[in-house]
Amino acid sequence: MRALRILLIVVVILGGLFVIADRVAVGFAEDKAADRIRTTEGLSSTPDVSIDGFPFLTQVAGGELDDVKIGIKSYEAVTGSTSAATAKIRIDDLSAEMHGVVFDGDYSSATANSASGTASIAYDELLKAAKSGPVAVGPGVTAEVVGLSDGGNGKIKVKVEATVLGTKLPQPVSVLSSVSVEGETVKVHADSLPRLGVELAEGKIRAITDFQQKIDQLPGGIQLDKVEAAPNGVEITVKGSDVKLVG
Repeated sequence: MRALRILLIVVVILGGLFVIADRVAVGFAEDKAADRIRTTEGLSSTPDVSIDGFPFLTQVAGGELDDVKIGIKSYEAVTGSTSAATAKIRIDDLSAEMHGVVFDGDYSSATANSASGTASIAYDELLKAAKSGPVAVGPGVTAEVVGLSDGGNGKIKVKVEATVLGTKLPQPVSVLSSVSVEGETVKVHADSLPRLGVELAEGKIRAITDFQQKIDQLPGGIQLDKVEAAPNGVEITVKGSDVKLVG
């Protein structure tokens, strides 16, 4: 009985040491991965990396991690614009969960079988996609989009400021717009046209109210999936397969 008790104590101690070693190893790996992702993606700050699943060491021995969560506070995505002012767009609170992360023998690269996540784009950032400055939309009529906000029920409220025959309208006119994703592009389309007091060709006014923003080169090659208006900006969901974490 005493021998069995001693054996149990030894097993408990070894088990505890294994857990400690496993947690130390996963912490070290998370820090290293965060540094590598920061360098690879050219981030201004170190992202949050969390490796899920226990034990970690047996996952490493098998060459594949079950789940890896990555959080990037602010990311500058390429837009494809030739203007320096709109060449990039800031994406906030990008959170992605990677599944089935396979890495090579020397840990120089890692690829996830699939990934999903969320992020947001502030309205002031999306506003950059609208034409800047007043634009002629008819004889003696100019208009420009001066603000974006949450319109409720998944819509964006687009605020249009107009000048008619030299007189600026006393208040901006607002329209509700739908927001959608097509490939790498977020599109804003007015559900109805603003009433500016004069008859205008639909194509002319839509050249102001309707606009789009391309978002390219997201981390690891993840892609836009869905987008919806929210109180502080548009919320996007992303997804991908064979997503490159590092390397």
